[in-house]
Amino acid sequence: MAGPARLSGSADVGDAGGAVTAAPASLRRPPDTVGPPAVRATIHDVAAAAGVSRQTVTRAMNGLYGISAATKERVLAAAAALDYRPSRFGRGLVTGGDRQLGLVVNDLRNPYSPELAAAVLGLAAGRGWNVMLADVGLAGDSDRAVQALGVQTDVVVGYLGARAPEWIERLGSVPVVELDPAGEVLRAAVRIDPTAAIEELADHLVRTGVRHPVIVDASESGRPSSRGRLMLDALRRRGYLPEVAIADAPTAELGAAMTARALDRFRRLDAVIAFNDVMALGVLAACRRAGVDVPGTVRVVGVDGLATGTLVSPTLTTLGVDLDVVAGEALDLALGMLAGELPRSGAAVQRTVRHRLLLRESA
Repeated sequence: MAGPARLSGSADVGDAGGAVTAAPASLRRPPDTVGPPAVRATIHDVAAAAGVSRQTVTRAMNGLYGISAATKERVLAAAAALDYRPSRFGRGLVTGGDRQLGLVVNDLRNPYSPELAAAVLGLAAGRGWNVMLADVGLAGDSDRAVQALGVQTDVVVGYLGARAPEWIERLGSVPVVELDPAGEVLRAAVRIDPTAAIEELADHLVRTGVRHPVIVDASESGRPSSRGRLMLDALRRRGYLPEVAIADAPTAELGAAMTARALDRFRRLDAVIAFNDVMALGVLAACRRAGVDVPGTVRVVGVDGLATGTLVSPTLTTLGVDLDVVAGEALDLALGMLAGELPRSGAAVQRTVRHRLLLRESA
């Protein structure tokens, strides 16, 4: 269960970052003879011995284009001398693909992460990729997990949060496509921008007669998230004085708890805008328990556009994002960088996917 949350009528400015992990790969093999086990040679050892990059070793070992015959011969000779045996991931024995993608998610208990993973896996399979998944919210040693992805994959895509610079350094030469980075970054990234959808939502609230909205936000710092700040700004510019309830984790349980407190404290509230759909489901539950009609008395809005939102009653109005588009943009960047057609940083590797207001029954 997540820790404490707080309810406030005003807000400071600030963001909170995420964290990440995956299971480390085995680095040893059973000994052929009695005695201490021998350390297995890695792709990095072969690259160093042959004087080439890790990607060049991958190409040589898998018979791919893009390297000369002399380079391939040198790599194969180094691999033979070191008794290097590629892992089943590197050989693509799982699906027959020739590239390995590492996907970093925050918490598979949040339905957003499985939906994102499904989108990435579906597109990756069609392009001949294998995918290794690292759940960074649940893993213990996130540094080791990220480093393991660097050993086993050709490119890493995902949510790296506040530790992105440190982890990208740990990944070394492995290209990284960051999803929805905080602040301005030059590295390859797919941003998910709710700005226009929030503006459209604010106009919708005005049109439907909302007068006393509450924002149920989530931030480890106790200050509004970047998404929460956008909501505050849009509402204030339309004459609202929104209350803000801030939980330290975006869970349904905390969404329900913050809403129950808000219903007791702010008797006139007539709309709740939640940080995400998961919290919004908690908002709906709290309203139902309190006998509050949605949308008759209180309108409820989430963010993400999860499939779950269409299965509840009333169906959830939300700011949805097309995760197939997010996955497609990320894979396009990954392929382009690996092929040498795109740089590792700069405007050419910056993509943006925008949320859309999906009006349903709850608002």
